[in-house]
Amino acid sequence: MSDFTAELVGTMFMILLGNGVVANVVLPGTKGNGGGWIVITTAWALAVFAGVVIAGPYSGAHLNPAVSIALAIAGKFSWAKVPVYVAGQFLGAMAGAFLVWLMYRDHFAQKADPALKSAAFSTAPAIKDTLSNFISELIGTFVLIFVIFHFTEAQLGPDKTPIGLGSLGAIPVTFLVWVIGLSLGGTTGYAINPARDLGPRIMHALLPIPEKESFNWSYFWIPVIAPITGAALAALLYLNFGI
Repeated sequence: MSDFTAELVGTMFMILLGNGVVANVVLPGTKGNGGGWIVITTAWALAVFAGVVIAGPYSGAHLNPAVSIALAIAGKFSWAKVPVYVAGQFLGAMAGAFLVWLMYRDHFAQKADPALKSAAFSTAPAIKDTLSNFISELIGTFVLIFVIFHFTEAQLGPDKTPIGLGSLGAIPVTFLVWVIGLSLGGTTGYAINPARDLGPRIMHALLPIPEKESFNWSYFWIPVIAPITGAALAALLYLNFGI
């Protein structure tokens, strides 16, 4: 696969499984209805694992514009590739959201709180406060990127020979996303990824879903700008201070 295709397919699977668990937990009449936060955060972490396993061998599996931008700021990734990666990520997120709707369309058609239907596509704050919501997304993404910068290759022996772990190499980011969701996700739903939030939000606006919420123009920019800001701060701290 090309970088573009790998980011598209990897992000699509991540969103299908990640937003899919939200749909399963919140929509009426599903087998998983009422499963709760532990189910959502666990499945989201495993969704990231699936996406990374697919895209990792081809593109490095950024699956997140904030990751691509942070790596470019830190000099670990070419700026020329950023638009290609971001395009793949956004289109993959939209495709994944469409598949979630296709999978659960009978449940989306049921009478339910419009906010619950929206939750299966994009995030929303538990308490609406622009500054606090922005800070929440900034901190969550800062943690994501800062820890990713400190991931190391498995090594063996005194000569530190690298050991290829194959798909197991996706486990660290899986646990990282899991703990961010458990610890920091309760305020805004931890988008920590502009493509993950905006792509499905656009699909929610386009798809024929009865009794759905509006695009939420007053909030939609926060899960886009705040993660990029947090990622940039993490990259600059790592680059300039070696922390």
